[in-house]
Amino acid sequence: MTGSQCSRIAQLVSTCGVQLLHRHNGGRCSFVTRKFSTTSSQQSERNSPMEGIRILDLTRVLAGPYCSMLFADLGADVIKVERPGAGDDSRSWGPPFKGTESAYFLSVNRNKKSIAVDLKKQKGVEIVQQLAGSCDVLIENYLPGKLGEMGLGYDEMKALVPQLVYCSITGYGQTGPYRSRAGYDAIAAGVGGLMNVTGPRDGDPCRLGVAMTDLSTGLYAFGAIMVALQHRQLTGRGQHIDCNLLSTQVASLVNIASNYLNAGMEAKRYGTAHESIVPYQAFKTKDGGYFMVGAGNDKQFQLLCQRMELPELLEDERFQDNKVRVANRDILLPLLGHRFETKTTSQWMQVLEGSGIPYGPINNIQQVFSDPQVVHNGMIQEVQHPTAGTIRLPGPAVRYSESQTVVPRPPPTLGQHTQEVLQGILGYSDRQLNNLIESGVVQ
Repeated sequence: MTGSQCSRIAQLVSTCGVQLLHRHNGGRCSFVTRKFSTTSSQQSERNSPMEGIRILDLTRVLAGPYCSMLFADLGADVIKVERPGAGDDSRSWGPPFKGTESAYFLSVNRNKKSIAVDLKKQKGVEIVQQLAGSCDVLIENYLPGKLGEMGLGYDEMKALVPQLVYCSITGYGQTGPYRSRAGYDAIAAGVGGLMNVTGPRDGDPCRLGVAMTDLSTGLYAFGAIMVALQHRQLTGRGQHIDCNLLSTQVASLVNIASNYLNAGMEAKRYGTAHESIVPYQAFKTKDGGYFMVGAGNDKQFQLLCQRMELPELLEDERFQDNKVRVANRDILLPLLGHRFETKTTSQWMQVLEGSGIPYGPINNIQQVFSDPQVVHNGMIQEVQHPTAGTIRLPGPAVRYSESQTVVPRPPPTLGQHTQEVLQGILGYSDRQLNNLIESGVVQ
């Protein structure tokens, strides 16, 4: 059977409300079927792309919770397992607090359910094992081997739930000399080279203002889980995913890594400037603000000089192309800097409007959330929290033409959904639930 014949069969079967996934290799075909909604009413009821996927979230702090929140925003049923009495470490990371909830915890836990289970008790372990049997994905960020000691490691869970996608997020990976080290964003950013290239040109290394190594690892984990779910769709088998902060950070060095690996060029700190493009940095303006501008090619540099009324720079051989501008950055940048200080930030915005040159102000956070494009993009969500009242959060970053994120729900209070999950999913009776509460297994 040819590949085109396989595709035609798949199209015909789809009219019956079934998706037929086929693989063709040398005349041999294999098929996997999946039901899907066909009517417009069904599609409107199931318009969140991850609806029907259930995730057991055994993560704390940032990288793991950020990953699971991305799934929750897309309609997945995310069950967050927390310690009774204390919960996720970040619940206490404040000030600031909104009511009794830390703003930090609120930032990465919307659209989830919280159950409080004591994993130091065998019955608590059994509850997690039972829940895993009804879940598609388990995400954890314990030290390597820790969950295995409890009977919740990948090998143990694979034997119980072979179709489970099991994602581990650690500082350095499941094996190797650093496997037992605790994983923290700033440490991994230092070991992985990011802090060494961040900071003033003649100053000390700096930590980024946002934990980008954590967040990038959460994004890597999100993509990896999606790949594993697709693999399971084709094979019926789950798998273990090993994500870690250090590997994420090293992979994210991109051009900096390439410069060293291919040209032996050690990276330096350049403040807001760019190592390989000049000009591409912030300049101070007349009103004390900072204005970012870049000239990614020679045409943009020519346009910049014209808009800034610096025709003499166009005739200077030291600035004719990017290669010589990089070599002569210490001559060119003061000339541009002096000119930028003659106008305010808003005036430079007007000067460069419509030029095609990349530019923009360096905003403080108040200015960010007042920016007309940020507002237009719907980047502020407002929800009602059961104890904190009205809270506002940054919204999802991605829009879909045929799907949508869920109507936002507030981050859960500790153990808010313990009863709902244990009785609704596992079928526990009132008596069983009360016994678990009285014995301190759950909260």
